[in-house]
Amino acid sequence: MISARNITLAYGKRVLFDEVNINFIKGNCYGVIGANGAGKSTFLKILSGEIEPNKGSVEITPGERMSFLKQNQFEFDECTVLNTVLMGHKKMWDIMHEREAIYAKADFSEEDGIRAGELEAEFGEMGGYTAESDAATLLSSLGIKDDMHNSLMKDIPSNMKVRVLLAQALFGNPDILLLDEPTNGLDIETIGWLENFLADYENIVLVVSHDRHFLDTVCTHVADVDRSKIKVFTGNYTFWYESSQLMSRQINDKNKKVEEKRQALLDFIARFSANASKSKQATSRKKALEKLTIEEIEPSNRKYPGIIFQPLREVGNQILNVENLKKAVDGRVLFDKVNFSINKGEKIAFISKDPLAVTSFFEIINEKIQADAGKYEWGTTITKAYLPVENNEFFSEGLNLMDWLRQFVPSHVTDADEPFIRGFLGKMLFSGDDIMKKTNVLSGGEKVRCMVSRMMLQNPNLIVLDQPTNHLDLESIQSFNEGCISFPGIVLLTSHDHTFMQTVANRIIELTPKGIIDRLMTFDEYMEDKRVKELREEMYA
Repeated sequence: MISARNITLAYGKRVLFDEVNINFIKGNCYGVIGANGAGKSTFLKILSGEIEPNKGSVEITPGERMSFLKQNQFEFDECTVLNTVLMGHKKMWDIMHEREAIYAKADFSEEDGIRAGELEAEFGEMGGYTAESDAATLLSSLGIKDDMHNSLMKDIPSNMKVRVLLAQALFGNPDILLLDEPTNGLDIETIGWLENFLADYENIVLVVSHDRHFLDTVCTHVADVDRSKIKVFTGNYTFWYESSQLMSRQINDKNKKVEEKRQALLDFIARFSANASKSKQATSRKKALEKLTIEEIEPSNRKYPGIIFQPLREVGNQILNVENLKKAVDGRVLFDKVNFSINKGEKIAFISKDPLAVTSFFEIINEKIQADAGKYEWGTTITKAYLPVENNEFFSEGLNLMDWLRQFVPSHVTDADEPFIRGFLGKMLFSGDDIMKKTNVLSGGEKVRCMVSRMMLQNPNLIVLDQPTNHLDLESIQSFNEGCISFPGIVLLTSHDHTFMQTVANRIIELTPKGIIDRLMTFDEYMEDKRVKELREEMYA
């Protein structure tokens, strides 16, 4: 078990934690959630000992080992990939070196022999004799090929370094595992492997992530960081979100009798408990939900932005035709032979094994760059709004938010006064003095919220979204997701957020160097389809 006792931390007048008391129990996986800046990552660093709180202490059951996913990609530059993973079990690593030093002695004494015997016994109990093969298996599972295992960390790509550090954290079955955004830099298949790994993990896991599908798959509990406190709730993220929303509605419903409200909550718990039996963490989550009482459900204090796209007109029959589009970068073919048309009612998820491919395709159809070959044509009824993955060019002038948004008011709007502009900023939670903030000092999340305000202002009937969840907190991601589901127009989308892709898209197009794979199905259906898997192997061979 790991416990936080009276944890208090403040930076000047800003209080992150105030007398936080909480226990984390073996067998549970806790998803640590909270708004950007609430202190989620800081709390993990307090637990790991990296940050010292102003007051309070962290207590760990004696003899238990903690592992923490490191964020510094350059810390192990002079180490081999395999040794970096082995260093994740510090005690075993130290014993390995002490053994080697003793056996390397020219004047090996009787005392050295006794000490070597002690070390061999301890080394064996830790699983030291299979450590290198275990570490190699872990690396391979995370997509790091054998020929890279003996390379120096400084010589491998940055996206591979992230995976090595994840392998380091997972190595040796730690009793307490702290993971801060572990899915960053992972592809869909590797995230699936990690989900299965953690779903079967029998020790304590605390994970910070903005990936709702990941949280739903691995978590038995949610640790909500809000208003300088942390509260633990039973269930995964979706259960926490839907139950808190339901409780809020119940509180506001003056007409319902107490017994009717209570029965609605009981029915809700029963439904989620039944669904838990289908999840990867079925046993532990189902047992936890069955013990849950209504009194444990609380309404959320969070504010959710209002993301609502309202088209001025419906799309016509001709939306977008693409013919033989091709793009290569530095001799590398991103995609070729791209042919398709869009129909009414379609919301299309674009994917590729090359992350640059979809971004380049979106930039081409939004007139940002030129294709190497082929052509595309938009229908005359289309009014589109584009959310690019990089937005720094929009924020270089240092305007205040009011003036910044005013420059994007479309010509059909004739009454763009201050209340009108404030309304669009307010939907994205910019209120009061926030609207006078300069755009060149905004955080990544604030910039994305400004860009979404700009998109809503344009009243589009087609939206193009390149990694829309980047930099956003869970509240904004949830609202963005729901806004796209209810949007009556066309959506062209790519995202690392599994839930976003699964709940929005009804068609999948995969861009490959040999053409496209195009299917009318959901994202999950696409990833699980046997024929699609065979086609993908052919296209990337």
